[in-house]
Amino acid sequence: MDITDQLRAFVATAQTGSFTAAAERLGISNRLTSKYVAELEDRLGTRLLQRTTRRVGLTPAGERMLAEAPALLDGLDDLLSDVSEQSRGFSGSLRISAPVTFGEVYVAEMLARFAAPHLDLTIDLQLSDAQTDLAAEGIDLAFRIGALSDHSLRARKLCDIGMRVVASSEYLAHHARPERPEDLARHRCIHDTNHGPTRRWRFREGGTVREVPVPAQIMVNSARATCELALAGHGIAYGPDFVMGPEIAAGRLVSIFPPEILHDTALHAVYLDGPKLPRKLRALIEFAREDARKSCDQA
Repeated sequence: MDITDQLRAFVATAQTGSFTAAAERLGISNRLTSKYVAELEDRLGTRLLQRTTRRVGLTPAGERMLAEAPALLDGLDDLLSDVSEQSRGFSGSLRISAPVTFGEVYVAEMLARFAAPHLDLTIDLQLSDAQTDLAAEGIDLAFRIGALSDHSLRARKLCDIGMRVVASSEYLAHHARPERPEDLARHRCIHDTNHGPTRRWRFREGGTVREVPVPAQIMVNSARATCELALAGHGIAYGPDFVMGPEIAAGRLVSIFPPEILHDTALHAVYLDGPKLPRKLRALIEFAREDARKSCDQA
């Protein structure tokens, strides 16, 4: 059997911790995944995995193999792609993670445009507002908004996303419009907990950033939900321009404060550290960077 299939089965099993999860990632059967790993161990004459009824772990030899094998496979993929007759297009798969609303509003369509010229490339987009474990879940690239907490990952900043403070005309007709961020203390506010569990919104003043406490009557972990609640007149909401902007442009929401006092939040593409990125992943990062900057500039 091809050693590359054996190595791919081993890496997937080692990263996910089970043959079942590895088989799902590779798109093959559980039995075939286990067979490939066993054949690799026979080929090497040493055990790579410690098998238990619940999970598989790495032996010392397996740890060394896992440290080197992913880079070898990525390098092989790059080499085959570069010298093949189809080297002008990408093949294989890319597994991507993104926050739910941002993924629905922007990432899905952007990825479709990236993949369109590459008929042999498969995109697997996973939407979740939780911080995904890239290694355990086999994620090649994750889009993350805001401050980065995992410094073991490599990151590429794509652009700054503008934030907006908005309310409906109906709400403002019955409540005095805030003139300063401190005026929010006298209003009903809708807080997206994805921007932090504490009820504080960030503003710029001169060259510094400050956080202003707000009396959040409603808290929800969704930018789209905060937007819908603001549209229904339930209070003042704080959210990213990719959600609030279209409603402002359509006249359904009013932007309360000028953009220069609102604190932008960074959009990053993050990925696992390694000696060399696969060519298709490098291309996707560059495509996303250019596309995101154009989108942010037009916002």
